[in-house]
Amino acid sequence: MSFEGLQRVEITEAEAGDIVAISGIPDITIGETVADPADPRALPLLDIEEPTIRMVFSVNSSPFAGREGEFKTTRQIQERLYRELETDVALRVQNGLNTDWIVSGRGELHLAILIERMRREGYEFQVSRPQVITKVENGVTLAPYERVFIETPEQFSGTVIQKLGQRHGNLINMKNDGGIVDMEYVIPTRELFGFRSQFITDTKGLGIINTIFEDFRPDSSEGFERDNGSLVVHENGTSKLYSLTGIQSRGTVFIGPNIPVYKGQVIGSNARSGDMSVNVCKEKQQTNHRSSGEGVSEHFNEPKLMDLEDSLEYIDDTELVEVTPKNIRIRKIDLYGTR
Repeated sequence: MSFEGLQRVEITEAEAGDIVAISGIPDITIGETVADPADPRALPLLDIEEPTIRMVFSVNSSPFAGREGEFKTTRQIQERLYRELETDVALRVQNGLNTDWIVSGRGELHLAILIERMRREGYEFQVSRPQVITKVENGVTLAPYERVFIETPEQFSGTVIQKLGQRHGNLINMKNDGGIVDMEYVIPTRELFGFRSQFITDTKGLGIINTIFEDFRPDSSEGFERDNGSLVVHENGTSKLYSLTGIQSRGTVFIGPNIPVYKGQVIGSNARSGDMSVNVCKEKQQTNHRSSGEGVSEHFNEPKLMDLEDSLEYIDDTELVEVTPKNIRIRKIDLYGTR
């Protein structure tokens, strides 16, 4: 079939340069050649970049499971993931050991787009922290590296250089053109986890960052770990303004008042290392007395709302992101281990 506007039209022949659609070949894949059986000369295979990042997808197991999604069963999620393989040649899906799936792709953004599409389609599930895919050649463990292209106003370049230096980035090239600094780095893929949101903050939204897969190199990086723990809810209930106002001095809060929460849910980032159990459901005790000036200095700052990409960059190995059509939540893997 050929194309006329948005319509497909059946044709009996096509010439070089025509764009056509062919049906009837079930086991064909990207890069293969459809040829004349009498003279089958194949073109060189296209090199599809192999996945460098993997995440574990699983059925939502939080106390709020099944409340907000239309498609939430094992069968429905598995069918959707394997259906994606028909159109996304860079994606890989494997069945896990515990009724979950190991989904591999070409970076955090690649997998984040898939997650967001599924969420908008009505799917409910949970995902783990992204992990790099390593391989062993001649007894040496190899890890993926990225080439990073950065464009930022000159006043922010020092901060960017410092942050990438902490992540073991290797500066390849840098030039200043009219107050705009262009930088080129090669950096381990795992060191880039969590950097995009930090980069946007450091450059006040004026920086531009692009990455492309470089190659696999000997694995010499342990990955960049966040310095802060999490603020973790210790009981089921609804968040209260009074409690959040007191908790905000302990770190950065992710939610506002009157939000349903459950034990083990992460509602903020601790200002210090290590997790902190907090009570966000506590209400102010009512009395018949009020001192002068009471409540004058109390003010609840606007919370830092975490979208999907922010949440994926934030979590560590002890946490998951709960994804539903209505909400993105961060939770501990072991809900009942929270104190």
